Amino acid sequence: MPKQWFILHALSGHELKVQKNIASRVQQEEMEDLIGEVLIPSEKVSEVKQGRKTTVNRKFFPGYLLINISLYNEDRSVNAEAWTFIQNTPGVIGFLGGERPPAMSDDEVSAIVNQIEEKKEVVAPKVMFEPGETVKVTDGPFTSSSGIIDEVDPERGVLKVLVSVFGREAPVELEYWQVERSAE
Repeated sequence: MPKQWFILHALSGHELKVQKNIASRVQQEEMEDLIGEVLIPSEKVSEVKQGRKTTVNRKFFPGYLLINISLYNEDRSVNAEAWTFIQNTPGVIGFLGGERPPAMSDDEVSAIVNQIEEKKEVVAPKVMFEPGETVKVTDGPFTSSSGIIDEVDPERGVLKVLVSVFGREAPVELEYWQVERSAE
């Protein structure tokens, strides 16, 4: 049988370990003909922690991986060698779908792969803002000032915030990480 895509349930937070473990075991045990690629659908997200801007990977489906595997034989019975290999991988809970998991459709797989590719180069902000929201400036010349969001540009990760300067509202362009939601 050709390889098909399945969803693999792993311990949350152990997805990368499972992916690396499967890859190394496939090479050691020469299972390339049965097991192909293992994907962790994720995107890069920028966030501010302790005043520093950092970039982290955020998983689309925490606790789940996609695996390209020949799980079924020609007669539609479960391939015992592939099944045992996956079940004996540390951190793996099992296949999504139980004893006879259904394969993902080509449309589902291509939608997820396209989503991964689209978000590969773009670093998305962790927090999304809406026009009309009140925010507090945490960095730059207007630190500690409050303002109202006038425009949001998610492509560039920039906000136009109306900040009160000398009793008049002035538009200031700030990056997402330079503001935080106001408690007002």
